[in-house]
Amino acid sequence: MTGLSTNLIHADDSKNRVSDIVTPINVSTTFRYDDDPSLLRAADEGFEEQEFVYSREKHPNQVKLEVIFDEILNGHSVAYSSGLAAFYGLITHFNPKQVAVGPCYHGCLNILNIHTRNFGLKQFSYSEEDLDKLQPGDLIHIETPLNPYGTSKSIKYFADKAHSKGALLSVDSTFAPVPLQDPFKFGADIVMHSATKYFGGHSDLLAGVLVVKSFEIKEKLVEDRMHLGSNIANLESYLLLRSLRSYELRINKQSENVAKIVKFLSDNKKNFKILKDLTHSSLQTEDFVKKQLPNGFGPVFSIFVESKEIAKQLPSRLKYFHHATSLGGVESLVEWRALSDPHIDQTLLRFSIGVEDPNDLINDLDQALSSFN
Repeated sequence: MTGLSTNLIHADDSKNRVSDIVTPINVSTTFRYDDDPSLLRAADEGFEEQEFVYSREKHPNQVKLEVIFDEILNGHSVAYSSGLAAFYGLITHFNPKQVAVGPCYHGCLNILNIHTRNFGLKQFSYSEEDLDKLQPGDLIHIETPLNPYGTSKSIKYFADKAHSKGALLSVDSTFAPVPLQDPFKFGADIVMHSATKYFGGHSDLLAGVLVVKSFEIKEKLVEDRMHLGSNIANLESYLLLRSLRSYELRINKQSENVAKIVKFLSDNKKNFKILKDLTHSSLQTEDFVKKQLPNGFGPVFSIFVESKEIAKQLPSRLKYFHHATSLGGVESLVEWRALSDPHIDQTLLRFSIGVEDPNDLINDLDQALSSFN
């Protein structure tokens, strides 16, 4: 079987249209029909598909992206203009009447709220009582690892619960993409990613991807995407292709870095007066965590500090962490999460670890936390 790094660089070779080693930026929205009049068919005569017609339907670099994602995500992939566009495509196609959902990205919750407002979608919790209410065609949606804490939920547990009711399980695996986690191995029916994050890796594009097990479902998702206008754009496709070439190098380095940093903070917690708590999958003791994350942990974790005022001040005392939202880039970020999430504990700071030297990041955290002692 071809390795991940090889697939990231060569899986789309069959879709090359020119001899350029670096794929061109395709900014055209429209493509010429066949020059041979005898091959042209009116729509009511039975449309004969041409490879590229209009970029809202598909375009060269989006096709190349999906070939790579098919290989590395072990399913049939559909690329979107953002992670939320991917989740909207999921909800639109599968059209559940009831969804069991808990803490996850607030944008996904807001999409569910829109469907509740407009169409009467029922939302349940993850409690045993609520999960027992699920019916065939309903959905359980989980995010693991969880934003902003970096902690893990058991995919197998929720898959078993869903399937026992004839329902489906969707997993947002943004915070632990391959090779860290493969939700299909634990029973997921649909996997989604905000490709803006680790697959993008450079904080310069928006993209999303859904992965399903059936090519027939992919075809229906693609048709929905065409009508919803949520296809990934041309430039973003080029940027994402560029980013995928180095993806394995980045995610492995980020995962190695976060393990060292979280261990340092956990081992030295008592030395920092303001540090009240620390959350990350590597600190969990449940058996499923290492089975689900066999190749390393997601590069996001959170800390809780003594007060809201300290949470506001700490980012400005860090040298190598940019104070900004989002995650997954080569640069390390810190965010006082209350700036973007109105429901979060205001003493929480979320960290996204990049590819810098981990000792420099550790020393930076050490001096910043110690400055409050």
